[in-house]
Amino acid sequence: IDMDDKTQIQEAIKSQGEVVRKLKAEKASKDQIDEEVAKLLQLKAKLGGDDGKIQFVLKTPKGTRDYNPKQMAIREKVFNTIVHCFKRHGAETIDTPVFELKETLTGKYGEDSKLIYDLKDQGGELLSLRYDLTVPFARYLAMNKITNIKRYHIAKVYRRDNPAMTRGRYREFYQCDFDIAGQYDAMIPDAECLKIVYEILSELDLGDFRIKVNDRRILDGMFAVCGVPDDKFRTICSTVDKLDKMPWEEVKKEMVNEKGLSEEAADQIGEYVSMQGGMDLAERLLQDPKMSQSKQACAGLTDVKLLFSYLQLFQITDKVVFDLSLARGLDYYTGVIYEALLTQAGVAPVVAEAQNGAPGSTEESVSVGSVAGGGRYDGLVGMFDPKGRKVPCVGVSIGIERIFSIMEQKAEACAEKIRTTEVQIMVASAQKNLLEERLRLVTELWNAGIKVQCICIFNPKLLSQLQHCEESGIPLVAILGEQELKDGVVKLRVVATREEVDISRGELVEEIKKRTL
Repeated sequence: IDMDDKTQIQEAIKSQGEVVRKLKAEKASKDQIDEEVAKLLQLKAKLGGDDGKIQFVLKTPKGTRDYNPKQMAIREKVFNTIVHCFKRHGAETIDTPVFELKETLTGKYGEDSKLIYDLKDQGGELLSLRYDLTVPFARYLAMNKITNIKRYHIAKVYRRDNPAMTRGRYREFYQCDFDIAGQYDAMIPDAECLKIVYEILSELDLGDFRIKVNDRRILDGMFAVCGVPDDKFRTICSTVDKLDKMPWEEVKKEMVNEKGLSEEAADQIGEYVSMQGGMDLAERLLQDPKMSQSKQACAGLTDVKLLFSYLQLFQITDKVVFDLSLARGLDYYTGVIYEALLTQAGVAPVVAEAQNGAPGSTEESVSVGSVAGGGRYDGLVGMFDPKGRKVPCVGVSIGIERIFSIMEQKAEACAEKIRTTEVQIMVASAQKNLLEERLRLVTELWNAGIKVQCICIFNPKLLSQLQHCEESGIPLVAILGEQELKDGVVKLRVVATREEVDISRGELVEEIKKRTL
């Protein structure tokens, strides 16, 4: 770098430093501060070290994170619970590429399409990173002419969002999807998807939750009878979808001022979207003079009634509420839609304004954001099929990242020790020159399928070997010394109680299994 450039960069560093200091003084949000600090670090890196070497900025890209062993242990536990549930319901799994042809993803996500990551044109096919797992699933079905399958898929997806990472939103994150494709009788697969959400959230023990249910046809019917023009359905829909983040007044303002809807149409929508209930509400709306004029809405309401009758059989109606404000922004939904929200105050750092729901509504507790969502999308596979053959589908996506940040917080709060390895026993020695004997025993145990470790040093101190066990939660130690080798035994030490017993070599494997499995 020549001197002029250097001076310029130094000036920029100085003023960027001021920006960071000011934000800290104003107690700005962590995200904002992090962003400005990152800029500062990049400027400093440009300057290089004193010896003129370029310095690296050691950070993960915006909207991404690393997972340390402790976090991975929690994450694995969550994944196991979820996969176990999917398998209990008879699902198979598939995998698809991280990138798809750009045209596969185009036009499927409505206003969210601007968040798709396009890969640089390398003079070959135009590609984009997948935005969710549903569109690739539909492409997979159409391409392989599959007309029925029950599948789950757990993989990373990518969105060019401006993420609030404190809220468990990222640019690269996992999705866990479960979908049922095929021609079945109305609402039975839909009810099973809700049962799965109920089971997973109950098993993970995240606190109280509510599952909101609505139907795209009810929304469209409602828009029609309230006087929303056809071409505005989708865009008004994505405004209604913001009701969980914004109060009605602001949503109405957006409808009228930005989307050009008449004030009276907005007010009529406002009356309906404040309604919540169960099967009774569906029955009431079927009698509603305005709603009942829409064939579409009536079909949706009849299905919601049927859905609730299955939910009763599945014994999950205590957590499910029919809520007319639920919209879900994605364009491909055609029927029932649902979303699960945690309602327990103080679990996560997400604070949504509690909406002014009806008395006794689910909104009295603070909502900590959506942890699962899904719905029916009967037209999506047809979009990919050359003959336009439709395959009815219904599915649910578990918001694993958000669940994961809540589990992480819970683990921190109760300060329980989380093991990051599964080692059952450590092979240690009390004297010098026993490395070969330790390796011999380790091999015996590995060959018997035992999870075992020994310190890779010629003559480790016994104390440091025992300390390592205490720190990493290894429950047992096999101690070898000259005497033990002579007698053909191993001194087995229980780390927690410090008791020691001599066990013959031949019985060691059984003893370890007995004590650790």
